[in-house]
Amino acid sequence: MNHSISLLALCGVLGLAACDRPAVVTVPAPTPVVVPGPAGATGATGATGSTGSTGYTGATGNTGTTGDTGATGKTGGSTTVIVVPPAASAPSN
Repeated sequence: MNHSISLLALCGVLGLAACDRPAVVTVPAPTPVVVPGPAGATGATGATGSTGSTGYTGATGNTGTTGDTGATGKTGGSTTVIVVPPAASAPSN
Protein backbone atom coordinates (compact mmCIF):
# COMPACT_ATOMS: atom_id res chain seq x y z
CA MET A 1 0.00 0.00 0.00
CA ASN A 2 2.84 2.37 0.86
CA HIS A 3 4.47 1.76 -2.50
CA SER A 4 1.30 2.39 -4.47
CA ILE A 5 0.67 5.79 -2.82
CA SER A 6 4.22 6.97 -3.44
CA LEU A 7 4.08 5.56 -7.01
CA LEU A 8 0.82 7.45 -7.62
CA ALA A 9 2.34 10.67 -6.23
CA LEU A 10 5.40 10.25 -8.45
CA CYS A 11 3.22 9.68 -11.53
CA GLY A 12 1.17 12.74 -10.67
CA VAL A 13 4.25 14.94 -10.34
CA LEU A 14 5.71 13.63 -13.60
CA GLY A 15 2.38 14.04 -15.36
CA LEU A 16 2.02 17.63 -14.27
CA ALA A 17 5.64 18.42 -15.11
CA ALA A 18 5.15 17.04 -18.61
CA CYS A 19 2.31 19.45 -19.35
CA ASP A 20 3.23 22.00 -21.94
CA ARG A 21 2.93 25.58 -20.76
CA PRO A 22 1.39 27.87 -23.33
CA ALA A 23 3.89 30.31 -24.76
CA VAL A 24 3.21 33.98 -24.20
CA VAL A 25 2.43 35.58 -27.51
CA THR A 26 2.68 39.33 -27.73
CA VAL A 27 0.52 40.78 -30.42
CA PRO A 28 1.99 43.94 -31.91
CA ALA A 29 -0.17 47.01 -31.80
CA PRO A 30 -1.91 47.71 -35.07
CA THR A 31 -0.24 50.40 -37.09
CA PRO A 32 -2.49 53.41 -37.60
CA VAL A 33 -3.75 53.88 -41.10
CA VAL A 34 -3.70 57.48 -42.26
CA VAL A 35 -6.87 58.35 -44.10
CA PRO A 36 -6.97 61.76 -45.73
CA GLY A 37 -9.93 63.76 -44.49
CA PRO A 38 -11.92 66.45 -46.22
CA ALA A 39 -9.99 69.54 -47.19
CA GLY A 40 -12.68 71.86 -45.83
CA ALA A 41 -14.85 74.43 -47.52
CA THR A 42 -12.51 76.67 -49.48
CA GLY A 43 -14.94 78.37 -51.82
CA ALA A 44 -14.61 78.83 -55.52
CA THR A 45 -11.24 80.60 -55.45
CA GLY A 46 -9.67 78.43 -52.77
CA ALA A 47 -9.07 81.33 -50.34
CA THR A 48 -10.37 81.48 -46.81
CA GLY A 49 -12.00 84.50 -45.20
CA SER A 50 -9.97 87.27 -43.61
CA THR A 51 -9.25 87.32 -39.92
CA GLY A 52 -11.08 89.92 -37.86
CA SER A 53 -9.34 92.62 -35.87
CA THR A 54 -8.23 92.05 -32.31
CA GLY A 55 -10.56 93.30 -29.60
CA TYR A 56 -9.76 96.14 -27.20
CA THR A 57 -7.87 95.49 -23.98
CA GLY A 58 -9.91 96.14 -20.85
CA ALA A 59 -9.05 98.76 -18.27
CA THR A 60 -6.75 97.87 -15.39
CA GLY A 61 -8.59 97.24 -12.14
CA ASN A 62 -8.30 99.40 -9.05
CA THR A 63 -5.69 98.51 -6.47
CA GLY A 64 -6.83 97.32 -3.07
CA THR A 65 -6.81 99.53 0.00
CA THR A 66 -3.78 99.45 2.26
CA GLY A 67 -4.28 98.00 5.73
CA ASP A 68 -3.85 99.97 8.97
CA THR A 69 -0.18 100.41 9.75
CA GLY A 70 -0.68 100.92 13.48
CA ALA A 71 0.54 103.64 15.81
CA THR A 72 4.19 104.27 16.62
CA GLY A 73 5.31 102.94 19.98
CA LYS A 74 6.23 105.14 22.94
CA THR A 75 9.91 105.91 23.30
CA GLY A 76 11.71 104.74 26.41
CA GLY A 77 12.65 106.98 29.32
CA SER A 78 16.10 107.67 30.69
CA THR A 79 16.11 104.61 32.93
CA THR A 80 18.51 101.81 31.95
CA VAL A 81 17.85 98.29 33.23
CA ILE A 82 20.82 95.94 33.53
CA VAL A 83 20.09 92.27 34.07
CA VAL A 84 22.87 90.50 35.95
CA PRO A 85 23.11 86.72 35.53
CA PRO A 86 22.99 84.70 38.76
CA ALA A 87 26.32 83.90 40.38
CA ALA A 88 27.72 80.50 39.53
CA SER A 89 27.70 78.15 42.48
CA ALA A 90 31.07 76.84 43.53
CA PRO A 91 31.46 73.09 43.24
CA SER A 92 31.43 71.39 46.63
CA ASN A 93 34.15 68.89 47.40
